[in-house]
Amino acid sequence: MQGTGQDSDAEIRLMGLILAQSALVGLGIGVFDADLWLKSETAMLNGFTYAMAAFFVQGIAYYFFKMFFEQEMQERVKSTGMQKSRELRYKQMQSNFDNRRVEMEMRMQEAQLERELRWMESNPGKMPPSWGVPGGPQSIVSQYDTGQFNPGIPNHDVEVDQPINLGINEEEDKDTKKKK
Repeated sequence: MQGTGQDSDAEIRLMGLILAQSALVGLGIGVFDADLWLKSETAMLNGFTYAMAAFFVQGIAYYFFKMFFEQEMQERVKSTGMQKSRELRYKQMQSNFDNRRVEMEMRMQEAQLERELRWMESNPGKMPPSWGVPGGPQSIVSQYDTGQFNPGIPNHDVEVDQPINLGINEEEDKDTKKKK
């Protein structure tokens, strides 16, 4: 079973404590074995002396750890947590804004469709003014029904004086083929 973030942090701290204690015990044994510091006649006095020294060294090590490392780590964790909460709030605000915008668009479309339906009920057989009036508001129905619109063939006269030259002249092509 995998632990949570707090459990793994506690395990890391415990392993660090065990490592520090092992190093300090090894250092104490080395100092004792090399006869570098206080060697008494009795083993009991040597044990108490080195136990007090080990407690002092561990206390100093703990103080330095708290002073230099733990505060910085806690500040980093705190700033990371604040940043994550800020990002979460921003995403929630963006989601709320998008939801409100979509709801507003749907209400506007529903209101326009309701107006068109009321007009159609009061004027049966007639085309609503918003469907064909140039510059009028676009009908919701016409937005989705553009594929079926056929205006018919135009019935105005076209006056063309001369054909448009698009860069190809058929008479010149015939002359060049004859010469070849």
